[in-house]
Amino acid sequence: MAAKPDQDVTLTIHEAGWLSTFQDLGRENSEYLGVPCGGAADQHSAATANILVGNRRGAALMEIMGGRFAFTPSHDAFISVTGTSADLTVGGVPVPMWLPVCVPAGTRAVISNATDGMRNYLAFSGDLDAPRFMGSAAPESRMGFPQQLTAGQKVRLSSGYRGFSQPYLGQPLFRLPVPVPDFSPRVWIVDVVEGPEADRTPGIRELLQGSLYTVGGKSNHVGLRLDGPVIHPEGLGEIISHGVPIGAFEIPHGDELIILGRSRTLTAGYPIVAVAAKASLPLLGQASPGRKMTFRWVSQETAVERWREQQRLLWQLEERVRSLFSAVGLPLARDTQAAKRAAPGTQAA
Repeated sequence: MAAKPDQDVTLTIHEAGWLSTFQDLGRENSEYLGVPCGGAADQHSAATANILVGNRRGAALMEIMGGRFAFTPSHDAFISVTGTSADLTVGGVPVPMWLPVCVPAGTRAVISNATDGMRNYLAFSGDLDAPRFMGSAAPESRMGFPQQLTAGQKVRLSSGYRGFSQPYLGQPLFRLPVPVPDFSPRVWIVDVVEGPEADRTPGIRELLQGSLYTVGGKSNHVGLRLDGPVIHPEGLGEIISHGVPIGAFEIPHGDELIILGRSRTLTAGYPIVAVAAKASLPLLGQASPGRKMTFRWVSQETAVERWREQQRLLWQLEERVRSLFSAVGLPLARDTQAAKRAAPGTQAA
C-alpha cells in the first residue's frame, strides 16, 4: 500500500518560555569557513527526542529554556519531550517525558516547571518549517540568525502522522529502551581528559578533581564561566592563537575557568588545561547558573569507551523504534527506514 502524503499541520505557540528556539545538532563542514557548528547544547537529549518520534537524529526541533511553553496543533501531532525533568501535560492530563506522546488536534500541550537542568527538547514527527543558515536550523545570533520562538507564532509542520490510539488508553503505551540521563545529583561529576597545557600547570589535576565549581550567571552557548580556584600555567609566554575544541577548559588572564561550548569562537590564545570527555558534553549543556560541579580525570581510552557506549544505547533505541513503528504503521523518516547501519562500538555483547 502506498504511503499517504504528508499533511500540513499548524502549530500555534501560546507561551514560549524564557527563551525557546529552533534547533538541531548543528552545522556540518562550517568550521573551516570560520562559522561555529552550534547546535543543541545537550546533543543526547535532542537526538533522543527525534529518535522517539521516528525522525533522523539531526532533524529540526525546539529547544526550550525555562518558563512555560505551550502549543496547540491544528491536526493530530506525535511528539516527544526530553532534557531536564519537567511537567508535560496534554489537555491538562500529565503524560511522560522521554517517550512518544500523541497530541490530538486542537489540544493544548504544556511544558513547565523544569528542574535540575536548563533545557528541554520538543520534537515533532515530520519536518518543521524552520529557517536554515548554512544548512542548519541552529541559532547563530552573531550572524543575525537568532531563531527565537515567540508567543502567538504559528509554525508549519509537514507530517505523515495520522493519529494513533488504543481502545482502553488515552495515550498508547510504548516500551522502549530509552537512555535517560540523571540530572538530579546536587553536585555533577564531569569526566575530563588532559589538555595541551596540563603538564605545564603544576597541581591542576589535584585542583580540578578536589575543588567545587559553580556555574556563573554570564554563561551561555559560547561557554560556561565557572567560579572556583584556578592555577595559571607557568612559563608559557605568549601563546599563538590556535584551534579550540568543544569542551576545552580555558584559563584566561583573570581568575576564571571557562568551558567552551558549541558556539565558541574557533581559535584563541589562552592555555587549555583540560577537555571535557565527549560523553560528558550533554551534561554540561544542561548546566544552569548556580549549578555546582567537580571534575574526574579519565584516560583517553576510557573517554572513548564511554562515548561509544552512549552511542550504542542510541543505536539500540533507533533499532527498537524502527521495528515498533513499522509494526504499528507509524511514520518513519526516510533515512531511518534503511537497514541497520554499522557504527563503532554498537555491536551487542
